[in-house]
Amino acid sequence: MPKHTLTGNIKRHRRFPSKILGNRRDILVYLPRGYRRLSRRRYPVIYVQDGQNVFDAATSFAGVEWGVDETAERLISENLIEPLIIVAVANMGDERIHEYAPTRGVIDAKANRKKRSKGLARKYGHFLMDELKPYIDRKYRTNPDPEFTGLGGSSLGGLVTLAIGILYPQTFRRLMVMSPSIWWDDFAIYRLVDSIEQKPPLKIWLDTGTAEPGWEQARELLNRLVEKGWKPHKDLQYMEAQGADHSEAAWAGRVEPALRFLFPTEK
Repeated sequence: MPKHTLTGNIKRHRRFPSKILGNRRDILVYLPRGYRRLSRRRYPVIYVQDGQNVFDAATSFAGVEWGVDETAERLISENLIEPLIIVAVANMGDERIHEYAPTRGVIDAKANRKKRSKGLARKYGHFLMDELKPYIDRKYRTNPDPEFTGLGGSSLGGLVTLAIGILYPQTFRRLMVMSPSIWWDDFAIYRLVDSIEQKPPLKIWLDTGTAEPGWEQARELLNRLVEKGWKPHKDLQYMEAQGADHSEAAWAGRVEPALRFLFPTEK
């Protein structure tokens, strides 16, 4: 089996504690090329959920990673995106469905007693805003302003990314929402979008693969965002990947266009 090497300058923070959630998880931080040399420069940051899958095939689901480190290195060196810091936030295994769910939806309807998620997305959002982000901002040369702070994820990680962005736009403004689990709790995310009274200044990348079950739901989500005032190709970019399924390999293929939309170089 080929040994995968992490690309670029990646720091590991093992067992980072959360008082809010009462647990500890590993955090990986990718620092862009030139970070050490350019000692005054500050960088935008994106926090990516399911951190096990972001950089390293050895820890990722089914041994397939997103390759965000390789993609970012290449795009930065080609001057196609601005240099940025990428924070991969590990999920907590069995707790993932609780932390990433914005509502207390049913996890397993087949079980005799309907098993429900605890719907901890708001608490998880507070962990990111009140515990992890202040630590990252102290430890690294970030640009801490909300305008330069992003969130990303896929599947339930994509759902929680969009939910937290809508709930807490005072902290996160650039969202990479890949194949979000729109079906969750009878389309709870539609209700959240519909409840927006004043459009927050979020820049959103939204995608889906046409081989995913229920992929048309992403088109409906797009329409609801547009109704709320997002402008396609300006602050909202939507992509339907033809024939793409719901998998790490499919998401890896869309990291490049997502980063190019969310973190373009200043022209």
